Amino acid sequence: MKGFLAFLVAGGPLMIPLGICSILALAVIIERFLNLRRSKILLPEVAQLVDTIDGPGDVDLALKILDRNPGSLANVIRAGLESRHLPPEEAREIVQDAGRREAKEIERGITALEAIAGVAPLLGLLGTVTGMIRVFRVIALIGVGNANALSGGISEALITTAVGLSIAIPALVAYHFFSSRSAEIVSDMEHLASTLLRKLRRMRGEEDRLS
Repeated sequence: MKGFLAFLVAGGPLMIPLGICSILALAVIIERFLNLRRSKILLPEVAQLVDTIDGPGDVDLALKILDRNPGSLANVIRAGLESRHLPPEEAREIVQDAGRREAKEIERGITALEAIAGVAPLLGLLGTVTGMIRVFRVIALIGVGNANALSGGISEALITTAVGLSIAIPALVAYHFFSSRSAEIVSDMEHLASTLLRKLRRMRGEEDRLS
């Protein structure tokens, strides 16, 4: 423990923002890993509604099922069902708007990983610069003969660079992983919404013929 604390101290003041970056990145990764799951967002009970809805009589039951299974997909499906009596283009716009809102919610936090992946190495580079400035200041005062006096600035330069990269690399990998997963989920949601709109358009056509 003492060695770890000494390591942090040797990195200089920039270890504080680097530590904050590491905590934020870890928190986002854990949160997205737990919540950005296909089965958690595209609930099977809700996804199956798109296949089971076959007529106007199924709508009320579908809305009750949506009430019991709230979530992003449920909000999009509800937007489609509640706008079923509107003109097709207007209903499509309402569903697309709901889809865009839910897509933003699904992608929440992922951009933070991208920002951390960009900021962390820059903080490490800044630590390198400040460390080397410290080294040159010592050289200007006492020359190059005192290795102990120079080691502090060199340690600061190397440690912050290493820590910055150690934070940025996992954050960048996690960003691409979660971006890919969210894109797949949003694509599946769009497919289900399009299927629902086609069914609702067909149902409306049948109602118009009967009336």
